[in-house]
Amino acid sequence: MQDVGRSARKAGWLISACKVRGRFAPSPTGLLHLGSLIAALGSFLEARRCGGEWLLRIEDVDSPRTVPGAADAILRTLEQCGLHWDGPVCYQSQRTERYQAALEWLLRAGRAYPCTCTRRQLASNPRARDGSPIYPGTCRCGVRQPDRPCAIRLRVNDAPILFQDALQGSYQQRLESEVGDFIIRRADGLFAYQLAVVVDDADQGISQVVRGSDLLDSTPRQIYLQRLLKLPTPDYAHLPVAVNSGGDKLSKQTGAPPLDERNLGSALWAALDFLGQQPPSDLVREPPTIILDWALAHWRLDRVPAIRSCHRAFFACP
Repeated sequence: MQDVGRSARKAGWLISACKVRGRFAPSPTGLLHLGSLIAALGSFLEARRCGGEWLLRIEDVDSPRTVPGAADAILRTLEQCGLHWDGPVCYQSQRTERYQAALEWLLRAGRAYPCTCTRRQLASNPRARDGSPIYPGTCRCGVRQPDRPCAIRLRVNDAPILFQDALQGSYQQRLESEVGDFIIRRADGLFAYQLAVVVDDADQGISQVVRGSDLLDSTPRQIYLQRLLKLPTPDYAHLPVAVNSGGDKLSKQTGAPPLDERNLGSALWAALDFLGQQPPSDLVREPPTIILDWALAHWRLDRVPAIRSCHRAFFACP
């Protein structure tokens, strides 16, 4: 897809062909919590270790879930932690024209099609690894209920998508049998995460994606889209995610408490400890700048546990 690839290079960021570019992309659905700090810190430290840039993207494409003021609060907390980003902040809500261009190309190329199936109709389908229903291709040859609002799905095949994750190792998925044709624009007209993140990473020149392993199962979908759109594929490293005692990922939805801005040093220490970096116990009462200086000097990705999730009942400081 030459037009989209060319547009990615002209989208407003000066893209270097040789410098590593990482990113952190929080959704402004609430304040930062420890789980999101772990992802931010890991991506920041690995980009800096490589002598690269670290960009920030606010993933507010899902406008109904956006909490007013949350984006500004996230920026403020990152700054207070010493996690300073490079370049302008990217807001997905300002980029719908870019997503629309990619969507239209996929439709013209016959790679995508409208679908009127509802969640209720798919509720009894077998489930993918991430818990979503596997789509059986019901509307591939035409919508069944033309009077209903339609989503747009991407037509996939069953060729294996294989990639090497820097932490989780070799990972393979067959999209047609394990996921099915997936949504790239919702029935309410909002663009889906899978399409937006692929276009954004290309436009920002992202070459390194360090994020939580809850998104590992999404990566083959994104690689498939990158190949269709003739966009580069970044290197991936999926960090373990912090879960609560019930095994649920720490998130706003599961009631994870926001970071205490009066005690961000101990939160940074706990995030480093969770990521296997073994920070000295006497650092825990130091300010964020001191802890971050230590982290920049000692960060090693190979110390991060190669697991997908971990419950630390504590995140307790010594």
